[in-house]
Amino acid sequence: MEGVVIKSTGNWYQVLDSNGNIITCRIKGKFRIKGIKTTNPLAVGDLVEFDTGFNSQENMITDIKPRKNYIIRKSINLSKQAHIIAANIDQALLIVTLVNPRTSLGFIDRFLVTAQAYQIPVVLVFNKIDVLDEQQIQEQQDVVDLYQNIGYTCIKVSALGKQNLDKLQHLMKDKVSLISGHSGVGKSSLVNAVEPTLDLKTAQISAVHHKGMHTTTFAEMFSLSFGGFIIDTPGIKEFGLIDMKKDELSLYFPEFNELRSSCQFSNCMHLNEPKCAVKKALEQGTLSDKRYESYLSMLTSDEIQNNIFE
Repeated sequence: MEGVVIKSTGNWYQVLDSNGNIITCRIKGKFRIKGIKTTNPLAVGDLVEFDTGFNSQENMITDIKPRKNYIIRKSINLSKQAHIIAANIDQALLIVTLVNPRTSLGFIDRFLVTAQAYQIPVVLVFNKIDVLDEQQIQEQQDVVDLYQNIGYTCIKVSALGKQNLDKLQHLMKDKVSLISGHSGVGKSSLVNAVEPTLDLKTAQISAVHHKGMHTTTFAEMFSLSFGGFIIDTPGIKEFGLIDMKKDELSLYFPEFNELRSSCQFSNCMHLNEPKCAVKKALEQGTLSDKRYESYLSMLTSDEIQNNIFE
């Protein structure tokens, strides 16, 4: 039989079959280590084959179908290993907030670079627009303009204020959407607002640290009544760069990659090389210096230097 993994909790996996039944399965022993270098051999979104020929406590996943994509981060417990967050994703919804907590441009750029590397389209969802003052509204618009000019879709919403949820629902319809972001940005609240029947657990922002408290422990996929699936993920404090080499990093900045062919050298790193189109665009003000700063920060990070996760 075939199905899709909708939840993974240690050694147990919940698989949704074609008839809408949820089957609890284990993984076949040898499959656990078969050529997979991450901490989790299977992830939410994986298409699998499973055998119910065993007793009800021992349904076995016997094979995994090729993934069209996946998104990955550093393992929480093992610093030099990776953890696959989810697989076979149509789009990632990165929830961004300017306050309580504040999402940094560096975090956004790291997420975008990772998603670009794994060929996952990203929509930036700016939540909590109902709590912004006039200065913050303008600041948010500046950030929206920055990423829209690069080509990323941006949408402003409020989970609590029920603003623009119809637009978000339209973006999610009939797609497998991964929702991610810092703890406290309102991921679960947004999912509940778009699909009230799910009633995902939410928590208040810490009054001391103004940061979110984790409510989602494991990634989990849910069906949407209007078509499609949403993958809810644990809140991410930091987002690392996975298996990226220095000479590849600029490929995942779309606006840099567009200029690459105009550089004098095909392997231009956009640092001190002569006739660099990226540096020229920076001087002319047609390229964001904030994005270039993010690029330099990633380029000199230990993750890139040592080719490990962070």
